[in-house]
Amino acid sequence: MTGKVFYRERRKIKDGEKKPRFRIVGAFDCKLKIYMDHFRMSELEHLSRETGAELIRLKTGPKKDKK
Repeated sequence: MTGKVFYRERRKIKDGEKKPRFRIVGAFDCKLKIYMDHFRMSELEHLSRETGAELIRLKTGPKKDKK
């Protein structure tokens, strides 16, 4: 059984920003230690290939008005 790595897109992103866009939320059935806060998609894919884990993108909910 392969492990699973759950990730989501960062919330505070500006257009044209050159910072990594994704954040790992959790890992299931993986012996994987993570030392970074933000990742690029290419880095996530590389982690996935090397560990044999499946990447799972978490869905975002609808935006709520702050009133």
